[in-house]
Amino acid sequence: MELIDQHTKKIMEGCKERALAAGLRFEEESLEYIVTNRDLLELTPKVMIPTLYDYWVHDVEVLKEKGRYELYPSNPYETVINTRPAISYYNDNNPDWMNVMIFYHVLGHIDFFQNNLYFRHTWDYDFTGRALSDKRLIAALRSEKGRWVDYIIEFTRGIDNLVGYHHELSQLDRPPIINGSKRLNYFFDVFLQDVRKVRVSEYIKEIERYNSCIRNEGRRGMKTFFAEVAKTHPEFDTLFKKSLKEKKNTKPDLIQYLSENSDFLNKEKNSWMKSVMEVVRNTSVFFQPQIRTKIMNEGWASYWHEKLFLQDDRIRGHEVDFARTHAGVTSLPRVGLNPYALGMRVFYFIEDLGNKGKYATRFRKLLDADQRERFDTHAAKGQEFIFKVRASLCDFTFISTFVDQDFVNHNKLFVAGKRLNRDRMVWEFYVKSRKAEDYRQMLLNGLYHPPHITIDGKKRDGNVLYLVHHFEGKPLVKDFVANTLLGIEFLWGGTVKLETSEVIATQGAVSQQEEPGPADIRWERVVYTMKDRKLAREVIDG
Repeated sequence: MELIDQHTKKIMEGCKERALAAGLRFEEESLEYIVTNRDLLELTPKVMIPTLYDYWVHDVEVLKEKGRYELYPSNPYETVINTRPAISYYNDNNPDWMNVMIFYHVLGHIDFFQNNLYFRHTWDYDFTGRALSDKRLIAALRSEKGRWVDYIIEFTRGIDNLVGYHHELSQLDRPPIINGSKRLNYFFDVFLQDVRKVRVSEYIKEIERYNSCIRNEGRRGMKTFFAEVAKTHPEFDTLFKKSLKEKKNTKPDLIQYLSENSDFLNKEKNSWMKSVMEVVRNTSVFFQPQIRTKIMNEGWASYWHEKLFLQDDRIRGHEVDFARTHAGVTSLPRVGLNPYALGMRVFYFIEDLGNKGKYATRFRKLLDADQRERFDTHAAKGQEFIFKVRASLCDFTFISTFVDQDFVNHNKLFVAGKRLNRDRMVWEFYVKSRKAEDYRQMLLNGLYHPPHITIDGKKRDGNVLYLVHHFEGKPLVKDFVANTLLGIEFLWGGTVKLETSEVIATQGAVSQQEEPGPADIRWERVVYTMKDRKLAREVIDG
């Protein structure tokens, strides 16, 4: 693995200039490496982070990737990771015209990483540096603790999809404390609203009084304001000081809860385990936004590599080569999902909405198909609109908002069904639905959606940890329950219970000539108990 040569780097810098001029925003420093297929096979299990900690599963994945490559050899066009500076990898046999296309695609990804709010927690540090520090920590612990380090990694990775990713974002997106004053924050957010429970009119008067004090007296305004508060509410200072001593009302995820509350982990001889758990948790939190924005991210990069490439005078004579390569990446399959193709088309659709003023109440009220097709206010705000979408949404909100009937009709999309042709004894696909709600639901069903599991402190009996799976229509995978609870039992140092929902039976015969469809499914509430490494199951509500 080595840095690209100066000739190729000059091409990349030219792409950066054009991308910035088009409105993309990113840090201009970046690192580009030439890699072999062997390098890529070894980097893939580590999610392309070369400094990620070593783990035995990575070696297994390398062997699997090598076997797959021998059967289906292919060269990936590029891979880019969200670091500071951004790092990207390229094959060593790409011609210059292809590098122009690929560089634009990479710059689209970098712009997305550095501006989408779901990546907010990754903006202020370089993950490769942190990963290297974590790798050294785990290597040092391995030399001292041996195989126990890998047990802790494995047990923690079994629950690393339950990390409080959205809680991390909520902490970052909270507005800063006004003028740095905890006292002021407590007065407006807690005292007036929760203690005094004042009316809205009185609350607004207090805000106006504060603004008046600051406007008229500058730095002394804060003291003047709270001098009046002390006269009106003599109990305020006592309550405020008491609030500073109270423990913050946080909602720790399962890994954090175990680290903070497990008597086993808090023993001095076991405290090193918490460091390993924190490494696994931080790694999971870092990668959470990438799996939640895959359609948007790939669509955004594909949108820009097409738009900027076709405007670049350096690729004249290679338009046909580009068309062939581009079609292979962004063609829309009739069955299945291509995130590059879907995401790119949604962004073009959004741009058209902005340019024609269709994202407005007046347009949404139109029911006539011909009027909707001809509607155009010449708003010319398409580019502005797509940049706002890029900054604010994830795949779920992106699909829920913009995959409507107009989009489905325009791209001739449908939900495919599958049935058995008994004459030929083969499965055949057919158009099951062209409704936007059905197509949208199909997309949403395929998105990443980890289970929602919380700790129920009220049901905790002694040293028993009680977990509750908040059922959302999808059962847990039974094959993973035993091993996962075994790992949690070890980390907790006591009995673990898990309450969840499982299928009792389905009612109504399913036709043998058609794939199983929605059936009358009956559910029962059960509790799994892991005690002394033995799993028991109990039905609590049928």
